[in-house]
Amino acid sequence: MRKRIAQGLALALIVGLGAAQGPAKAGSADHKRAAVNRAPTGSVAKNAHPYQVGTASWYGEDFEGKPTASGEPYNMYELTAAHPSLPLGTFVRVTNLRNRRAVVVRINDRGPVVAGRIIDVSYSAAKVLSFQSQGVQRVRLDVVPPKKAGPAMAMLQEPVLAR
Repeated sequence: MRKRIAQGLALALIVGLGAAQGPAKAGSADHKRAAVNRAPTGSVAKNAHPYQVGTASWYGEDFEGKPTASGEPYNMYELTAAHPSLPLGTFVRVTNLRNRRAVVVRINDRGPVVAGRIIDVSYSAAKVLSFQSQGVQRVRLDVVPPKKAGPAMAMLQEPVLAR
């Protein structure tokens, strides 16, 4: 538990979201109490071109505990995502283009399997982005550069949210 707290704090400092740390237990009701920043930039330059823009969907309970492409069991309460081509372990800032909410997720699976979608995020990520009830949403993807991410991000499991 202490390791997760330290990782979350390190991430907040490294990425520049600079605020409080999320919950120590994934899936708790307070998971939205994460690092919050009203500026949508974070570790992405203001005028940077997005890596990708398109439709995102989310996946949850039906896949809970099943192995992902990375070999780890899927946990719908972690901030992870499936992408068809980004290397496993890559961190991506996903921004909901409708409400400008953003979250950093770790790519740990392959997908989406539905044509026309660019990413499948976990249930928790969809909840942070406020599109869990719609099922799909238009998003912007920005890869978080490794030099900004640092070693602490490699094991991040706690929610980090920007608004």
